[in-house]
Amino acid sequence: MRLSSEAVRLLACPCCGSRLREAEGFLACSGSACGVRFPVIDGIPVLLNESNSLFRFSDYTAGADTFYRKASRGKAKRLLTRLIPDCSLNVKAAKNYKRLANELLKQSPVPRILVLGGSVFNRGMESLLVAPFELIETDVALGARTQAIVDGHNIPFEDNCLDCVVVHAVLEHVLDPVRCVSEIHRVLKPNGLVYAETPFMQQVHAGPYDFMRFTHLGHRRLFRRFEELESGAACGPGMALAWSYQYFLMSFSTNAKVRSLLTAFAHLTAFWLTWFDRYLIDKPGCLDAASGVYFLGRKSTTELADRELIEGYRGAIGLLKPRV
Repeated sequence: MRLSSEAVRLLACPCCGSRLREAEGFLACSGSACGVRFPVIDGIPVLLNESNSLFRFSDYTAGADTFYRKASRGKAKRLLTRLIPDCSLNVKAAKNYKRLANELLKQSPVPRILVLGGSVFNRGMESLLVAPFELIETDVALGARTQAIVDGHNIPFEDNCLDCVVVHAVLEHVLDPVRCVSEIHRVLKPNGLVYAETPFMQQVHAGPYDFMRFTHLGHRRLFRRFEELESGAACGPGMALAWSYQYFLMSFSTNAKVRSLLTAFAHLTAFWLTWFDRYLIDKPGCLDAASGVYFLGRKSTTELADRELIEGYRGAIGLLKPRV
């Protein structure tokens, strides 16, 4: 099993919360009223509450041809991807992850970090890839980095057991983000940390598995049971404009090859728009037009009131003078 022995000891049944025990080829719930068996596929446990998830154990069996199994791209496509400029630019991630790492080391000598949506490496996370940090990388997709299949609506860990949860570009893909954030709050230790990045001005990018977008304040309200350490725009309006241009061109065809060519053309002609984001990212107007927002917070025992939430608006619209 890819999970460390320490991480396995912290697992709990996503259906009833009872401890899990290891058996030959599966993990079993120890609860007498539950007793669900969770398959282990190629060393990766599939820890789902099927009654509360879009996903099923059968989606991950050998040979299953589903969205959830990440296919590796061919060499030619990987080379082409590296050569064509990118229309995405996350200005804040590297700096934010460095701060997260420093905050974690103040609280624990060996921070244990749950990554929801961790089948794909997020650029900027390099600060967490070195000792003494222990990453538990989970996803609903089987990927090179996936250690366990986990649905954020029922996180299969005990209460108050983790130092940090990272949820990067995930909450737009869940049906009930409020429940997922509640689960994050539950599994974190007292004063545990959360780092989240979620789109605001972005087009659909995961087909039918794309549900939500959040303004800066909408994102803050989602994490209202957390004390804010820092929040703001992670990806700016330049990226939002570049994506809009790309998807405008892609709208002219449903043919996969044509759409790929249109995407390449969009990247070659609009990548420079993201350069403005390095200048705009901390300006008030950026919050009102950002491609994505971030939140770094600490688990709290109090809840942010909605009046206080509104007073925290930092965008440019509130700076405009009313007409006389």
